[in-house]
Amino acid sequence: MRVPLLDLSEQYRTLAEPIRAAIDAVLTSQRFILGSQVEALEKAIHVYCGAPHAVGVSSGTDALLTILMALGIGQSDAVITTAYSFFATAGCIARVGAKPLFVDIDPTTFNIRPSAIQEYIEKNCRTDSSGELKTTSGEKIRAIVPVHLFGLCCDMDAIHQISEQYQLDVIEDAAQAIGAEYPFGERTAKAGTMGEAGFFSFYPSKNLGAAGDAGMIICRDDQLARELRIFREHGMESRYYHRVIGGNFRLDEIQAAILAVKLPHLESWSAARRAAADFYRAEFVRAGLEKKITLPAEPYRDRGLRNHHIYHQYVVRTAKRDALREHLAKREIETAIYYPLGLHEQKCFAYLGYKKGDFPETERAARETLALPIYPEISRAAQRQVVGAIAEFFE
Repeated sequence: MRVPLLDLSEQYRTLAEPIRAAIDAVLTSQRFILGSQVEALEKAIHVYCGAPHAVGVSSGTDALLTILMALGIGQSDAVITTAYSFFATAGCIARVGAKPLFVDIDPTTFNIRPSAIQEYIEKNCRTDSSGELKTTSGEKIRAIVPVHLFGLCCDMDAIHQISEQYQLDVIEDAAQAIGAEYPFGERTAKAGTMGEAGFFSFYPSKNLGAAGDAGMIICRDDQLARELRIFREHGMESRYYHRVIGGNFRLDEIQAAILAVKLPHLESWSAARRAAADFYRAEFVRAGLEKKITLPAEPYRDRGLRNHHIYHQYVVRTAKRDALREHLAKREIETAIYYPLGLHEQKCFAYLGYKKGDFPETERAARETLALPIYPEISRAAQRQVVGAIAEFFE
């Protein structure tokens, strides 16, 4: 039996009729850009997340780009982020003219390590006479971008202590983590709601996926929300009048309509992914494999949270990753590597001056991690086949 990494066909079969009806309603209306469907989805997302504002945009990448532009981050600025993430996180920082400052990850969660942020600031930064935090080369540090990787929230309490100490904005890259929860201070907070702004990607393979590119920004501040809406539409405040230079970052009506059909199912899909993760863990333990491969960490499992992890990916690690992947491929089990290089090793960032060995945990994760098949509808038979093939490899 072939086991795909992700299979969206069952989801579509279940929702095909309402999705087609939603698309047809948009076609009938002939309103395709920033209409009632986008407004309805924005309202639904801000209610779901518990955030005052939601702003629909064209992709997760454009969401981060819009946030950086609205906050005025650009030339002579710097932004701290993880060395282990999808390219867009650092790419957007560079695109606005700011300098990405990479730090290493926690080897257990693969998320940015707060103590690495603190260490970087203490070793490489200074506070000038005006109280601004600057790098030794003179860039003003403006923000921290933590990435909630694979559906697990970063240690946001520790990150906020650092951001408050140095007066830095926090922009949450929650592209893979819509609905994930974190025990933030005295409350349970959803991913994206713990910083100045947060954002989601609705790329088709995400837990909440569109039929193409789409994204959403959430924030608390009224003025920031207003600026985000201006920047997403070429910087227009009123039609054909441009106070600032923005971009074409608008969410399509058709994508909004599709996402509105899917959103009510997100909680049950997250629960199904978590159940599949629990089944994997039980099967790996039963097969005696928990000491041969490292299973995903669940640091908030016992903190009373429903969505302590939403398993956008189920990522294990082993020093024999490449051989294991080849073994699984021969048995028609699809896997993926997220990510084969640390961002500091990407050729386009060579100008930043990093070298191999600068971020050892990032580099080790890039060598050892492997994403196994997971999606809400995955069968237990398919999961047993995956575990059986891995057990066979280690025999």
